[in-house]
Amino acid sequence: MKITCSKSNLVKGVSIVSKAVPSKTTMPILECILIDATTDIIKLTANDMELGIQTEISGNIIDRGMIAIDAKIFSEIVRKLPDNEVTIETLDNLQTVITCEKAKFDIAGKPGDEFAYLPIIEKEDSIEVSQFTLKEVIRQTIFSISDSESNKLMTGELFDISDNILKVVSLDGHRISIRKVPLKKSVADRKLVVPGKTLIEISKILSGEAENVVSISYTKNHIVFEFDNTIVVSRLIEGEYFRIDQMLSNDYETKVRINKKELLNCIDRATLLVKEGDKKPIIINIGDELMELKIKSQIGSMNEEIMITKEGKDILIGFNPKFFIDALRVIDEEEVSLYMVNPKAPCFIKDDEGKFIYLILPVNFNAATN
Repeated sequence: MKITCSKSNLVKGVSIVSKAVPSKTTMPILECILIDATTDIIKLTANDMELGIQTEISGNIIDRGMIAIDAKIFSEIVRKLPDNEVTIETLDNLQTVITCEKAKFDIAGKPGDEFAYLPIIEKEDSIEVSQFTLKEVIRQTIFSISDSESNKLMTGELFDISDNILKVVSLDGHRISIRKVPLKKSVADRKLVVPGKTLIEISKILSGEAENVVSISYTKNHIVFEFDNTIVVSRLIEGEYFRIDQMLSNDYETKVRINKKELLNCIDRATLLVKEGDKKPIIINIGDELMELKIKSQIGSMNEEIMITKEGKDILIGFNPKFFIDALRVIDEEEVSLYMVNPKAPCFIKDDEGKFIYLILPVNFNAATN
């Protein structure tokens, strides 16, 4: 095999597929990136058996062939080459020569036919969203997945396709995030649980352009994302996702309209007094036109008042400040509505159009404040 391409194309391609190279594996071939130039297109592939990524790069194929090269060393070499045309040539003994200007590297390769190709997916159905929308919806929900492997379903996000709407849900046992995206074409209802790791890596690759489209297709076990000459194939998480509808009530005793930035900045300031890992709640006291926020820790205490519009009863309630900050940071609206029932029931942050819901469970602050 012998190919040439620009350093910038190679760096971009390697950076995309590297996200699917496993950090630990018992199969050394999976630590490689496959360079496939057996057709008229140069393709790079990496696969950790849960997540596989293939991307096409433009360049010239002088001799067709393929080779698998250790991803870590290949990536480091490519990044440090001069900004010029790169030649990659494999010899009969799988030695691979990478040349750029006067720099020449000679490294061992592995046979390309030993590499685990991406599974061929018989697509059952597909939806399309813009890259911007997908990147945003991941950013607006991914923070509330769980990182505990003890409950696999919580480490993923639910993609619930129904009534021409894609509903994306994440939860970790303390909070729930829900975002809704309208779909252009009608497809059959479907529920898929996509691994959080897959979505985090896709988010890093997406350009985020509003006019560029991502095609998302799926089967019983896999989901495929296609965009910008790149294909990402991921296994789905098995099992039935949590039934959250029974937790989403429209009843409330207290409704508060508040400036989002003021509330976010206030809670952010309050957390200055909380050490990492310290579970001090922020206490929110809601009266007629004022919301008073208080926090008390070993370092000191703080209180601040914010003007609000209130409907319903006064309430005194406590929350983990981080959960509020995470949700408020991904809401773009200038004002937000908070809905509460009592100090032991969840608080809902939602918009009037139904585009998003953030549910946050309160904490018992009597014990915590003494």
